[in-house]
Amino acid sequence: MKANATQLRAAIDKGNAAIRLFVLHGPDESGAREWAARLGRRLGPDAERIDVEGSGLRADPSRLATEAASLSLFGDQRYILVNNAGEDSVEAVTLLLGAQQAVNPVVMIAPMAKASGKLVKLAIASPAAMVHGCYQPVGEEANALATMIAAEHGLRANAMIAARLVASSGGDRAVLTREIEKLALYQDAAPDRPKTLDDAAMDAVGADLGDAEIAAAVEAAIDGRAADLGSELARLAIAGTSPIPLLRMMVRRLMLIAELAGEVADGRSINDAIERHNIFFREKASTARALRYWSPGRLTDAIDHLRRTERSLMASASAGNVLADQASIAVARVAARRR
Repeated sequence: MKANATQLRAAIDKGNAAIRLFVLHGPDESGAREWAARLGRRLGPDAERIDVEGSGLRADPSRLATEAASLSLFGDQRYILVNNAGEDSVEAVTLLLGAQQAVNPVVMIAPMAKASGKLVKLAIASPAAMVHGCYQPVGEEANALATMIAAEHGLRANAMIAARLVASSGGDRAVLTREIEKLALYQDAAPDRPKTLDDAAMDAVGADLGDAEIAAAVEAAIDGRAADLGSELARLAIAGTSPIPLLRMMVRRLMLIAELAGEVADGRSINDAIERHNIFFREKASTARALRYWSPGRLTDAIDHLRRTERSLMASASAGNVLADQASIAVARVAARRR
């Protein structure tokens, strides 16, 4: 079935046993992963997460149903997280939805899956699955999201504070949530002891991610300007900016270029495609250049590489900024070879 944010939140928070599969598709992968993390938090700190790559389900489609039916050795809660799911996962999903038993919920992160594709249609048609399209919130929708997440952590945020939270997180839901968690801890706030979030708290511990500076680094990488990228990365390092927003913004930009490239391949002119998507005027020229030298295969490889890098950054004792810098430079080198 198709679900809006309210329905998805209720199913996750209340533990709807009838739902054995959550398919989260759309370009906002960060938002999708935050939904998956929400499920993990509801299951508890001892819940075991089983990670599965979507590409591997084509060779072993029965694995998903097997994992969903398997009991933990020690009786702990389990859930399965499928990364980068796509049309290759259709057979695996068919087996999962048709299985006699599924005690462990499955979450599929499917950023490249289309709403009209087989995977999404299959899940929508099943009462045992819930499908939600993840798109980065903007404007008032983003401010409302910030207010809601703050309230869940015991913080009262007015319209101006909500807008500041959105701006400081670059609109990234996962970063926004982590910032609010940090602010709630700073103010000793919780749902049973709410506090008012104000500018003083934001000034004390709030993040300043330098959205414009991050955008400059992204543009340099995708445009193949390695020297400029090096300067931008150095500036971000001095400012203490987290590498996660950089990688995610770069992925979103490459996914947009991939979508535009598909329209151009279908016969639309580059200028028409750019105008149709209301590209920011300062990015029109670089977008047009990217459409001329980024091939579909290279776009897919770059997006996959950046996503793998982000997951590596989440691991303990990772190389952090070094990994992000290497991934960004790799993107710039690919672009430079195509110019």
